[in-house]
Amino acid sequence: MNIALIVTIVLVMAVVFVNGWTDAPNAIATAVSTRVLRPNIAIYIAVVMNFLGALVMTMFNAQVAETISNIVSFEGAGNASQIALAASLFAIVTWAVAAWWFGIPTSESHALIAGLTGAAMALGGLGAVNAGEWWKVIIGLVVSTVFGLGGGYIITKIIILIFQYVNRITANKIFTFGQAISAMAMAFLHGAQDGQKFMGVFMLTLYYNGLVGKTGGGFTIPIWVMVLCSVTMGVGTSVGGMRIIKSVGMDMVKLEKYQGFSADLSAAITLFFSSLFGIPVSTTHTKTTAIMGAGAAKRLSSVDWSVVRDMVLAWVLTFPGCGLIAYFMAKLFMAIF
Repeated sequence: MNIALIVTIVLVMAVVFVNGWTDAPNAIATAVSTRVLRPNIAIYIAVVMNFLGALVMTMFNAQVAETISNIVSFEGAGNASQIALAASLFAIVTWAVAAWWFGIPTSESHALIAGLTGAAMALGGLGAVNAGEWWKVIIGLVVSTVFGLGGGYIITKIIILIFQYVNRITANKIFTFGQAISAMAMAFLHGAQDGQKFMGVFMLTLYYNGLVGKTGGGFTIPIWVMVLCSVTMGVGTSVGGMRIIKSVGMDMVKLEKYQGFSADLSAAITLFFSSLFGIPVSTTHTKTTAIMGAGAAKRLSSVDWSVVRDMVLAWVLTFPGCGLIAYFMAKLFMAIF
């Protein structure tokens, strides 16, 4: 094993860890804010369900990992391929930690795609970007926004209609149980989506070091890679999370239990079908738009739109910001090494 391989693997694990640290808490944020789950219990649930989602879903359907591994090409550049890939991962970690510090739930998925794209362009220009796979990213942005926001709004409206004559105490008991289950599903599907994305990057690392080959244009992900990435994500979730939980579940909108259930259910459905069709969507984007929809269904004024504005600004800046950091870091790394 050469130094470049060791450094790149450490950076991949750092990115997976940071994802569990900064992104995974979104899955259980609403269950904490509605007091369905205590923070420590919610984080334990997120750790277990993220692990299972990343492991189980990859065994059955690894299309998201395949999309990520094919979105750019570092081929034909020898050692520069490893250096550029390492630079992209360094940029992702830098961006994610900065976002966590300010409590902004930026998308690690968007940062990953932007970092890979920026570093690949530093190496091979626009020709290093696979436009066909990149279209899935654009589709994912539309899907996560429309179905997250729309689903949260519609499910909330349906619940209000169905339960309008049900005793409030009885309804709260139903949605306390329902939201606990939907939060578990959300955490499971976060692992399924984001776990696969980083497994795709891990396989790229092994590929550019000549340790694995492609079959049929994609990789066969070994079970040890699935377990390693899943465990690392789970450890990251157990280390931190309350800062992001506060931003997503508490500051943006004050939710009641039925709204929290609606947001979790909408996001989980969107993530499930996106994973089945190999569309890499942002779990952060999906969950926060679902929360907006659930809050707006009661009344528009219940959403703190200044918090929404800050989140949207962070999403918008992620692609150019993280992409540029990766581009210049790749140029710097290649000049030094």
